[in-house]
Amino acid sequence: MDKNLPNKITLIRTILIPLFIFFLLFEIPGNISILYGKNISYNVFLATLIFILASITDFFDGYLARKYNLVSNMGKFLDPLADKLLVGSAFIVMIELDLISSWMVVCVIAREFAVTGLRMLAIEQGEVIAAGFLGKLKTVAQIIAIILILLGNPLFNFYNFPFDQILLWISIILTILSGIEYFKNATHIIKK
Repeated sequence: MDKNLPNKITLIRTILIPLFIFFLLFEIPGNISILYGKNISYNVFLATLIFILASITDFFDGYLARKYNLVSNMGKFLDPLADKLLVGSAFIVMIELDLISSWMVVCVIAREFAVTGLRMLAIEQGEVIAAGFLGKLKTVAQIIAIILILLGNPLFNFYNFPFDQILLWISIILTILSGIEYFKNATHIIKK
């Protein structure tokens, strides 16, 4: 097996981001209804499919890296960066589409900048900080929330249950808690 396969999959995720943004912003005439969700345009539907595909690559690159012992420092750096680009791009464009509050996105992006700065400091000191459990849980919650919001809260919209918004709030709380966890676990790096 190609020892760089997980990193190549991560790069595919990164390449899908501009395609996702393109379809999210440029309208294709027509609407579609998804499982009792709100009507959404074809372009948002296509963008969501691309987002789902990009999100699935996140699972596969990590799975392959661990299963075949292909974990690399480059992968530990690239994988979370690709996640940040994918989720951050989605959230920023969702502000423009009036699907999310800007303050939530500021919390997400501020946390990502802070953790990235911490990781850079760690690298300078010869350490690599891998994603923690709360960070992974945060990413999953964000991805599912984004998908549900873009698809108009399918299934749950029929029951007037705002699961997409509840999951969004959970993801914001996890964003803050995981940021705190990173800094708490890296006090030895900060003190150097």
